Amino acid sequence: MIPIFAAAYILPEKYYLFAAACFSLAALTDWLDGYLARRLGQTTPFGAFLDPVADKLIVVTALALLIGEHGSVWMTIPGLIIICREVFVSALREWMAEVNQRGEVKVVLVAQVKTTAQMIAVIVLLANPANPTTMWVLIGYTLLYIAAALTLWSMALYLRSAWPALRHGSRQ
Repeated sequence: MIPIFAAAYILPEKYYLFAAACFSLAALTDWLDGYLARRLGQTTPFGAFLDPVADKLIVVTALALLIGEHGSVWMTIPGLIIICREVFVSALREWMAEVNQRGEVKVVLVAQVKTTAQMIAVIVLLANPANPTTMWVLIGYTLLYIAAALTLWSMALYLRSAWPALRHGSRQ
């Protein structure tokens, strides 16, 4: 879905609603896939590895497109906070897996709320032209700032839970 929604968003005709619909469909099917896999006990190590990678790729692509289209500090600040956190937490999870402590860095409720606010913000912003004076864009910015604040909070929680392993390295 990434190439499809990205192309729809950057084409000169600006298919905003189509881009937002593609992103929404990808987010919805990702959530449904994860829910069904957990509910039916059909999770796999490969799926557990690939799902977060795919999630981050689509979110980072959407945020990069939005930062470029909006061309403002109001979009850039929360977008970069979210992108940097995604890279940091991915690296942290990978390192924790290397030292056999992956279970110490678990998804927390604040991260789930962050993801919800982030996804809704991205959908709203993709669906509308980059005009910061319109109600929908202001709503998108507000949700994105909420997501950015929750991003920093969840990153701090992940870091706190991983701190003992980070301090002691692979000696544990």
